[in-house]
Amino acid sequence: MTVETAVAKVAQAGKYLSFMLGHKEYGLEILTVHQVNAMTGLVRLPDAPAFVRGAVTKRGRSIPVVSLRMKFGLPAVEDTEKTSIIVVKAPYRDTEVTMGLVVDEVLEVLSLGADQIETPQDDPATDPSPTLGLGRLDDREIILLDMDTLLADVDLEYLIRLDRTAAVGNHHDGGGR
Repeated sequence: MTVETAVAKVAQAGKYLSFMLGHKEYGLEILTVHQVNAMTGLVRLPDAPAFVRGAVTKRGRSIPVVSLRMKFGLPAVEDTEKTSIIVVKAPYRDTEVTMGLVVDEVLEVLSLGADQIETPQDDPATDPSPTLGLGRLDDREIILLDMDTLLADVDLEYLIRLDRTAAVGNHHDGGGR
């Protein structure tokens, strides 16, 4: 029998995709990002939780789209020409969930060195915050996010069910039996 202990995960030096939510800048490790899309083709899903904006079809696959504003408790705003969907893969148990994250604006890919990253102040063993650290670049502060803890397990369970349902739906015309 093995005993698991909480291991503090902190941001590593490397490349991050930076984006805006409200007046704060955030970053995701570039290796978790698959593509960035405009807010087009979004289809609303009936009976979806409030944090799910809908789904988009990319390369013949339906991808659930999550509002990061909603997840972070920010007020809803109208989409603009800068509003984007960042398509990522989130690890969950023995699988991965492909999803889109709606952000106010995608900025750029940043290279951050170890000396430009501060570790989070909260204890990850007691506070499962999605913050890996704080990147500092010139006069900017970039909140570096962890895809492993960005969404709660219950959220990911819903997205997995949605993904499987959509995958089955892609092979049927929706009519008949």
